Amino acid sequence: MNRYVAALLLATLLLPALSAAQPQKKKDADTTANFNVTTDAALAAMRTKAQAMGISGVALVAYFEGETIQAWSSRMIVVGNYKVDPTGGDKGSNLLGIAYAKAAEMADTHKDSGSGIRPPMTGEFGWSGGVIAQTKGGYVIAAFSGGKSEDDVAISREGLAKLKSGL
Repeated sequence: MNRYVAALLLATLLLPALSAAQPQKKKDADTTANFNVTTDAALAAMRTKAQAMGISGVALVAYFEGETIQAWSSRMIVVGNYKVDPTGGDKGSNLLGIAYAKAAEMADTHKDSGSGIRPPMTGEFGWSGGVIAQTKGGYVIAAFSGGKSEDDVAISREGLAKLKSGL
């Protein structure tokens, strides 16, 4: 009989702790689902804009919490191609690498890529084409590489608008 009383007492003590953990799991799942839906919409908008402009390249979106980046969540899509192969005297371009370099610059400066507020660091190019905005609790980034700088910015702005409205 004492074992049953002890088990009942233990269950009574653990139940509140187990119940409290469930809302956090649901909140995390809701946040992840919202991030995926929002980033899908942002990337789709960027793809649509790039295709309408006849531009191939790489679109990426990211979110990080706080003022100093410690981790981020990002997604990307290829719109046509992720690189331009070398030809003759041209060494080619890794559009995926360029897009992420733009995003990395923005994560550090909290300014649109190519803002010129400081010289580019090793690993950065200082090229325009990415845009950033502060949201509650962090920052959202959209970057595109594949066109002229002003075209990349226009494409990125389409994604940023969706990110700002959804996150």
